[in-house]
Amino acid sequence: MRLPTTAHTSRPWRIHELTRDFRVEDVWALPTPGGPDDFARLVQQMTSGDRSQGSSRATRVLFDVRWKLGELLGWDGPDTGLGSRVATLRDRLPADMREAPSGPDFDSLPFTPLYLLDDEFAAEIANKTMHGVLHLGWVPDGTGGYHGQMAVLVKPNGLLGTGYMAAIAPFRHLIVYPLMLRHIGRNWRAASRSYSQPRATT
Repeated sequence: MRLPTTAHTSRPWRIHELTRDFRVEDVWALPTPGGPDDFARLVQQMTSGDRSQGSSRATRVLFDVRWKLGELLGWDGPDTGLGSRVATLRDRLPADMREAPSGPDFDSLPFTPLYLLDDEFAAEIANKTMHGVLHLGWVPDGTGGYHGQMAVLVKPNGLLGTGYMAAIAPFRHLIVYPLMLRHIGRNWRAASRSYSQPRATT
């Protein structure tokens, strides 16, 4: 379910300290119900595998088109990313977070982890169009349970980045995110069933 921007900005996430010059592009509630100690499982699920290779053919086609355009137009070259066009947000980490683990690497998506806390994980990406942040949080649901919340923050690169983000917004909201969340929910339920199954004894 898509959430208002305030669902992210109203919470005391540490990511706010690093992204004052970014805008919140999207906020989504993830279909990942769990307990207070399940956040690490969510982070592992989100960073493993390839989100672009989910069950939807439409999503795969959109990702393939995006990577091909990036290749043709030079959007994703080594001179457009972190440490080249923009500095990594790890340079902005406050002193008390510099020793925190950065979190797991993504298996295939081009994100670089920033930090991992008990209820937060952030990763960044940069190319010629924008500097972006993927933020995951673990949010109480008011009834004793928790669920994941995902926010996407961006800093567009000039007119190119602003136009690019506007052009892809309908595809993100109508196709990519709804199908991706459905895929996340299926994987979460399958993993939950395997966790709950009693182990065989000898």
